[in-house]
Amino acid sequence: MSKRFDAYPYVWRLPLLIWQGLFFVGPLILMVAMSFWLVRNYRMEPDFVLKNWDRMLGRDYFWNAYWVTLWRATLAGVLASLIAFPASYALAFRVSETTRRWAIFFLIVPFFTSYLVRVYAWQVLLAESGPINAVLGFGGLGPFTMLNSGFGAMVGYMTLVLPLVVILQTFSLAAIDRNLIEAAWNLGASPRETLFQVILPAARIGLILGATFAFILSFGDFVSPFYLGGSKPPTLSILIIDTTKSGQQWPRAAVVAIMMIATLFVAAFAAVGAAYGRRK
Repeated sequence: MSKRFDAYPYVWRLPLLIWQGLFFVGPLILMVAMSFWLVRNYRMEPDFVLKNWDRMLGRDYFWNAYWVTLWRATLAGVLASLIAFPASYALAFRVSETTRRWAIFFLIVPFFTSYLVRVYAWQVLLAESGPINAVLGFGGLGPFTMLNSGFGAMVGYMTLVLPLVVILQTFSLAAIDRNLIEAAWNLGASPRETLFQVILPAARIGLILGATFAFILSFGDFVSPFYLGGSKPPTLSILIIDTTKSGQQWPRAAVVAIMMIATLFVAAFAAVGAAYGRRK
């Protein structure tokens, strides 16, 4: 007797497939096609040439922006993970369930406000005549140039990603079976050994995914490097804006965007493999 086809699970998957097709796959295909078009007299004309790819990938300014973006995003992921871990550890193991819930709520609150507004607030705080330099001045320090620098951009990245990383790490650490930790103590493991041999391996999925989200959001961010970093050196997101303003070169900007997406795909698949792959 032949097995009857069940369409029920596919019906529930249909909205997700439609959403992905309309808002991701479709625009991605259009952008790839656009990267082979030409701009003549400030108008795009469909074509199939490699001129845009040769133009962008053969220029030093593209690769300089690429490595700056990659380095800053990697540094943001590492810093966010390191800064978030003490807070996440305390929320997971040192406070009550009620306190943890309130802490998660207050970590979500910043996402209710515009990221751009928060960055503008940092412009005031980090200015040479701002409150931070004023406080440091009482100790005979400064003034320090914090705006229009890599430091300013990194502050903006932390504003964007740090609450999310804390939340992901907290959920991952709180889900660890306490019996594993108690067993490690009963076997004579020190707190340091328990941390590195039990807690971190058990929470590796949340830790890796938190760092990955920080990397992805920082890699594609435009606001922080522009308003706090001063656009120098430019990142890939700023390079896209500059390219589109230079003679309406949308096809060349599409090349930059495709390189960004390809990099993020590689990073995402590598992170998923590291998080969910079988431990040796």
